[in-house]
Amino acid sequence: MELIQHTPDLSAYLAADEVIDHGHPTVRETAARLAAEAVDSYDYARLAFEYVRDTIPHSHDSGDLRVTWRASDVLEQGTGICYAKAHALTALLRAEDIPTALCYQRLDVVHGLVAVRFNGAWHRQDPRGNKPGVDAQFSLDGERLAFTPAPESDETDYPVLYAEPHPAVLSVLKAAPDRQYLWRTLPAALQDI
Repeated sequence: MELIQHTPDLSAYLAADEVIDHGHPTVRETAARLAAEAVDSYDYARLAFEYVRDTIPHSHDSGDLRVTWRASDVLEQGTGICYAKAHALTALLRAEDIPTALCYQRLDVVHGLVAVRFNGAWHRQDPRGNKPGVDAQFSLDGERLAFTPAPESDETDYPVLYAEPHPAVLSVLKAAPDRQYLWRTLPAALQDI
């Protein structure tokens, strides 16, 4: 699948906003701690991926009812669903000047992941969190995502790479008072914006 930048300007994939708030002290402190352990930008990207994947539980897996959507809140509260974890990883990567996009799959509902840019190409990564049957790994040599869409079930990979969260995703996150409500309102599909 060919990945398509929604915004042609690569600098948009380094920007901070209300959601990807990589200037926030919590994001900066976490990024600095991870960067101190890294030998280069590839190693940093892997460490940031593993940090979000392994130390921030997916709220559905852990039973946490809180809904987070801002990257700094995900890191501070230590919880989030796939979209929120993608926001946190995006902020950590952008904090170290690694272009990062948000991207999605349509499974039974829309699933969120990221794409990082190295060596002139985008590489999708899924920080959702591993569990029995899910083994996502950081990889620049072929995708090792949490899920593979089943076309026979009308599942698909969306090829568009967004600099900001898709409005349909962000609106349900912001509107949800708890994860149970969120689960009932997750988007089943996305329309390109």
